[in-house]
Amino acid sequence: MSMNILLLGSGGREHALAWKISQSPLCKQLFVAPGNAGTALCGDNVPIGVNDFPAIEQLVTERNIEMVVVGPEDPLVNGIYDYFQSKEHLKKINVIGPSKEAAQLEGSKAYCKKFMMRHGIPTAAYREFDGGNLEEGIAYIDTQEAPIVLKADGLAAGKGVLILQSKEEAKKELREMIANAKFGKASSRVVIEQFLDGIEFSVFVITDGKDYLLLPDAKDYKRIGEGDTGLNTGGMGAITPVPFCDEELMQKVKERIIDPTIAGFDKDGLVYHGFVFFGLIKVKGEPWVIEYNCRMGDPETEVVMPRLKSDLVQHLRAVGNGTLSQEKAEFNEHTVCTVIAASGGYPEDYEKNKKITGLEAAGGDTIVFHAGTRQSGQDVFTNGGRVLAVTSFGDSISDAVAKSNTTLEKIQYEKKYYRRDIGYEFK
Repeated sequence: MSMNILLLGSGGREHALAWKISQSPLCKQLFVAPGNAGTALCGDNVPIGVNDFPAIEQLVTERNIEMVVVGPEDPLVNGIYDYFQSKEHLKKINVIGPSKEAAQLEGSKAYCKKFMMRHGIPTAAYREFDGGNLEEGIAYIDTQEAPIVLKADGLAAGKGVLILQSKEEAKKELREMIANAKFGKASSRVVIEQFLDGIEFSVFVITDGKDYLLLPDAKDYKRIGEGDTGLNTGGMGAITPVPFCDEELMQKVKERIIDPTIAGFDKDGLVYHGFVFFGLIKVKGEPWVIEYNCRMGDPETEVVMPRLKSDLVQHLRAVGNGTLSQEKAEFNEHTVCTVIAASGGYPEDYEKNKKITGLEAAGGDTIVFHAGTRQSGQDVFTNGGRVLAVTSFGDSISDAVAKSNTTLEKIQYEKKYYRRDIGYEFK
C-alpha cells in the first residue's frame, strides 16, 4: 500500500532523502517542508517551517499523510515526536525521529556523556567542574594524560576550548576559567575531556529502539581549506566507503558501540524511532564515540543514500510497525563522493541570491543535490552558505572526486567555492 509522506527540512540532506524516498513504489506522494529548488524535483514543496508543529499537524491531516521523516535536529530536540504522540488523531502516524528525551543525546553534551558512561560505551573521559568543586578539578587533572582539553560549558564565541600540553598549564587555566571568569559566565562551569588523537569517520543506523539496520559508513571533511585547513564548516564533502573501515574495525564498532547504544535505549526506556549518527574516531585501531546525532548527517546523506540499494521507505515503514528485525539493508559496492559548492566567504559572511547556471551539466554518474537554493520562475538562485552537493559514483575515490569536480567546473554562480581535494588522504 503506497502512502503520502512528509519530509521536513531544506538542505542537501533533505534533497538526498527526497531523491531516495520518491523512488519507492510505497511512496504515493511526497511533500517537503519547506524544501528547496532540488526537492521540488522529487515532490511538492510546502512553505512551512520545520518547527511550526501546528502547521505541520494541519498539513498532515489535510493531505492524509501517514509518515513524517524528520531531516534536521531542531524539531527533534523541540519534541515533534512527543507532539504527535500527545494528539489522538496523530498517534498512528509514523514519525521517523526520536522522542524529545532521546534527542537530548544530541541536544546536551552532558546527557550524552552520562548515557555513554552508564552503558560502558568507549568515549573520551569527561567531568564537569565549577566554583563548588574547583579543587576536585585540579586533583582530577593529575589523574589524566596530557594533552588535556578544557571546554567552557557555555557559549564563548568559539574561543572556549583549550588544548593544553601540560598538567601544570591545565591547572592554571582551569583556575583562570572558573575563579577568574576568563570567558565570563560561559566558563563558570568547565568540562575536562580526555584528548583523543586519531582519524574520524561516521556510521549510521535506522532503529526502532530495539533492532537496527546498518547503513553505509562515511567520512566527511569539515574544514573550509584544502588539506583540511582553515575554519570549520558544516561539511565540504564526503566519501563512502571509508577505506580503513574494514571488517575487523566494523565488528568492534558493532559490539562495543552500536549494540550497547541500542540496548541502552531499551534499558533507559527511551523511545527512539529513526536514524542514529555515530560520530566516531579511530585511535590506535580502536573505535571511540565523539558524539551522537539523532538524524542523518549532512553531507554524508548525499553519499550514503546513493549507495543504498534497498527501499528506504520499506525500512522506515518497518520502524513504525515493529518489523525492522525482518528487514535487510542492501548497498552497492561503488565508491561515492560528494563535493560541496559553497558561497564565497562561507563559513563567515556570504551573499545570497546569485543566479546558478549549468545545473544540467551533470553526467550519468553524477547527481546534483541542492542544499542552499531557491527557485524563482525557471531560474535557480543561491540561498545559503552551502549551495550544492555534487555526488558522483566511481571505481575509486580519485575517479568519483574527479567526476564531481568536472561537473562543478561547468556549474557557475558568482563567488562559487569548492574544495578540489575531498578524499585527498586516500588517493
